[in-house]
Amino acid sequence: MTDQRIEGTGEKTLGKARSALGRLTGDRKQQVEGHLTEYKGKARDAYGRVIDGLDGLIDKAPTQYQGKAREGLDFARRKPLLTTGIVAGLAVLLGALGRRR
Repeated sequence: MTDQRIEGTGEKTLGKARSALGRLTGDRKQQVEGHLTEYKGKARDAYGRVIDGLDGLIDKAPTQYQGKAREGLDFARRKPLLTTGIVAGLAVLLGALGRRR
């Protein structure tokens, strides 16, 4: 289990607690912040699940590529926001290229 999954689970729990407390006290701002924290935790947990899945795929890759793949995965673990931005940019670029045809 990666750090992202552990932190994501913690954020989800914290968000649910803040949201419930906001509901009990009638504090709409705290309720909204709780929901945002919960969704942030869900996103981080999903990112961690993807990283864990990729880690399992690296073991199945040809040995000549495993070193570089592990380096890329380590980068993704250290810099999750940058990695997400890179992947999103590539998705937009590939989507635009696909529509031209």
